[in-house]
Amino acid sequence: MTLPSPETLLAAADAGRSLPAAVPGGADPADIDAALRTQAAVAALRRARGESQVGWKIGFTNRTIWPLYGVQQPIWGPVWDTTLTLLEGTDAHAAIARLAEPRLEPEIVLGLKASPPPDADAHDAASSAALLACIDWVAHGFEIVHSVWPGWKFGAAQGIAAQALHGALLVGPRVPVAALGADPAGALSALRLELWRDGARIAEGVGSNVLDGPLQALGHLVAGLAARGERVAAGSVVTTGTLTDAQPLAAGQTWRTTLAGVPLPGLTLGVA
Repeated sequence: MTLPSPETLLAAADAGRSLPAAVPGGADPADIDAALRTQAAVAALRRARGESQVGWKIGFTNRTIWPLYGVQQPIWGPVWDTTLTLLEGTDAHAAIARLAEPRLEPEIVLGLKASPPPDADAHDAASSAALLACIDWVAHGFEIVHSVWPGWKFGAAQGIAAQALHGALLVGPRVPVAALGADPAGALSALRLELWRDGARIAEGVGSNVLDGPLQALGHLVAGLAARGERVAAGSVVTTGTLTDAQPLAAGQTWRTTLAGVPLPGLTLGVA
């Protein structure tokens, strides 16, 4: 499988321009490896122009939407100081004119105070405890994703290469992980979210939609990076995947979320 050059992918994303349609596919290990190398080359271009990586986004953790996009696995990619906004309150604004077919994803975001051990994959109680010990705060956020592939038609490799579709991350009020009670992982898995657009309820989701819970999604990222000799750095912001299907964005819309089961406020987003 042939991917566009890193320069072509970055230029298209910067301009909000679509590339020629991708041939969906590219899920075998060789294609995924090539896509990750391309993503790393795009990241190098961003660093060369002065951007700094501040964390990671994990995409397609919500198994319920895999059939909609023709993917069968999660993906991940960098979050940058130029794409991250830590909100002071619960109101956010986003300009989308320079994003290609933007969509909105309501997510749970984790702030890490320490680098998780490479073997902390959340598959047992000990590794879950190790992950929790590395988390400083938890927040609700909106990730805005966009696709340089027309009509959101692509395979896993194309999605990875295109910066894991990341456009922006807006993070709401942060609360200490201890505020989630005696079982933070369970609380995150059981949380419920409703998504509203212009006063109409559009979708709902639960924390367990994302690989059984946000902590498990973090474990997936840790394990995936460890397999490539990488680690999630201390201080990273990690957004763990959409709780609902990604929703198309248009200027003039107002989006709102409500959450239950965790002490996190909903957010309001005005789109321009």
